Amino acid sequence: MSEEYYSKKLSANKLKKCYDIASPRIRQYLEAEIQYTLKFIHSNSIALELGCGYGRVLKRIASKAKLAYGIDNSKESLQFARKYLENYSNIKLFEMNVKELSFEKNYFDCVIVIQNGISAFKVDPHLLIKESIRVTKIGGKIILSSYSEKIWKERLEWFIEQAKVGVLGEIDLEKSHDGIIIGKDGFKATTFLKEDFEKIILELNLSATIEEIDDSSIFCVISVK
Repeated sequence: MSEEYYSKKLSANKLKKCYDIASPRIRQYLEAEIQYTLKFIHSNSIALELGCGYGRVLKRIASKAKLAYGIDNSKESLQFARKYLENYSNIKLFEMNVKELSFEKNYFDCVIVIQNGISAFKVDPHLLIKESIRVTKIGGKIILSSYSEKIWKERLEWFIEQAKVGVLGEIDLEKSHDGIIIGKDGFKATTFLKEDFEKIILELNLSATIEEIDDSSIFCVISVK
């Protein structure tokens, strides 16, 4: 899947519908991710979410942070987000590519890349992490997450439902396995495993904790030094 899939085919209302139709187990997974992330947000935090979409997570971040920045490469999603988040004066939205963030060095207390963004963005994860580190303060955190293998069945069922309501193309069930979901229209959703996080942390010589939560997410939290 090209990095344009979410900006061109799966944005704004279509993206919101993906979450609106989620099963109770998927909703639990999504809420568990947010609750884990909010542990790192404080009343004086300046936080940045990469790939904020229509603002589903950013709204929750803004309810706790001093300032909440969100970037996305989809004009349509950002237009939707401006309406969806209009009651939040502490939110700032920008159209931007994660490969080249237009922010100064050492600005954010926390950079958030959850719900499998490290895979979904379709950019070199080394570059994504390096750019996130560049804009994060010393002592700040970078929060990344991907799917646990334990939620594969429910995740696949969720994507099948998305296809049924027309927000995704038909899922190729014969080719979808081992954490990878393939659509017949070119869609491809991969997963960043625990060992993938361990490998990249070692390669970049970073300090991080990696843990599984809710039998649904693998979180990697990098401490910027």
